[in-house]
Amino acid sequence: MAEKKVALTTLGCKVNQYESAALEELFRRRGYRVVDFDSPADVYIINTCTVTRMGDRKSRQLIRRASRTNPNAVVAVTGCYAQTAPDEVLEIEGVDLVVGAGHRAGIVDLVEGVSKGHQVKAVGEINRCRQFEELPGEAHQGRVRAFLKIQEGCENYCTYCIIPYARGPLRSRAPENVLAGVRSLVESGFKEVVLTGIHTGAYGREKQDGFNLVRLLESLASVPGLARLRLSSLEPNDITNDLLDLMAAGPPFCRHLHIPLQSGDDYILKKMKRHYDTDFFRSLLANIRNKIPEVGITTDIMVGFPGEADEHFRHACAFVKEMQFSALHVFKYSPRRGTPAAGFPDQVDPRVKEKRSRELIAIGHALSRIFAARYLDKTVSVLVEQPVVTMSKEQSVEVFEGMTDNYMRVFFPAQYNWRGKLADVKINALSGTGLEGRIIYS
Repeated sequence: MAEKKVALTTLGCKVNQYESAALEELFRRRGYRVVDFDSPADVYIINTCTVTRMGDRKSRQLIRRASRTNPNAVVAVTGCYAQTAPDEVLEIEGVDLVVGAGHRAGIVDLVEGVSKGHQVKAVGEINRCRQFEELPGEAHQGRVRAFLKIQEGCENYCTYCIIPYARGPLRSRAPENVLAGVRSLVESGFKEVVLTGIHTGAYGREKQDGFNLVRLLESLASVPGLARLRLSSLEPNDITNDLLDLMAAGPPFCRHLHIPLQSGDDYILKKMKRHYDTDFFRSLLANIRNKIPEVGITTDIMVGFPGEADEHFRHACAFVKEMQFSALHVFKYSPRRGTPAAGFPDQVDPRVKEKRSRELIAIGHALSRIFAARYLDKTVSVLVEQPVVTMSKEQSVEVFEGMTDNYMRVFFPAQYNWRGKLADVKINALSGTGLEGRIIYS
């Protein structure tokens, strides 16, 4: 019997990437070989994103690309676009199967039950989901840093955001399963584990038994061999003194927090239905930096939200500079059908969004260099990810790249393979928004 091949592609966030890795593992367990998405395959899986219109468009393009690569293959679509607009997805030529949240654990059976020309929709009512969907996420391949999903769903309902409609209510992974997952990853050789979710800081909240994110982290800190434990994005209101005190205790906790700001103007924050203002955010960052010296604080910020005038944008730029973030992720507002903001008046011209985006990106680069410059002539610990280039001088020397625990990218030459190892690197120069240095051999 010929070997069956499956190809997957992923759009969107780290949670989607985690889920795609889990889907790959499900297919491997059933005898499939995972191949590149542009290669001939028997099954194509498109894990979609719907946070922006661009996400929807890219999803449709990838679906059509799969159909062209092998018209006889089964094309299955999952992810947020599939969950929020399954009928729209089914109308795309070539789609055989749409799989929503709650049905992904059975995706192999669904694929193998599909007959070409007979479309199947396996999408339930997301708001009725109450259980965390267990997927085999500990079997990541070819990575140095492992992601582990611990939480699903969001109930914030920010006015611009489609995610609560795509991901449903809060659901947390059982603590014993999280602990087993981290142990499995460490035993597989991973030195850093990143805990991720849709609303990670709300871990355990729906169970009302007092077992929250802090208690989970306390249980994970003692896993033998775990060098680094990193948290993905946390909402400002979820960052408590108990959490900061735990992180301040040092390894395995990384000195890095990604805290979405979204806007640096109070009028826009209120229209977004964010549950804080700039005064709260300012005090929060001061408290974090007081408790965790050298912490890297990164953020998301949106431009072009409906009603954002030049005055509001100027406020945002000034606030971002004041907060001295170590990196920015800047994105342009995209109306999402079904969200309140899509119907707001005073939608911002796309050309204005583009101009504001470029300006904030430049501010972000400048802030990253300011943060990185603190480490000139200092030694940092780097988790080495991969070689990036070979330089020829008197001899061939590979240049490796990796990350510090406070989320700075570092490049250094070395004469043998440091991938997956922790290296001490003496910093001697800036490299873009990152750092260059030389390895210190002990």
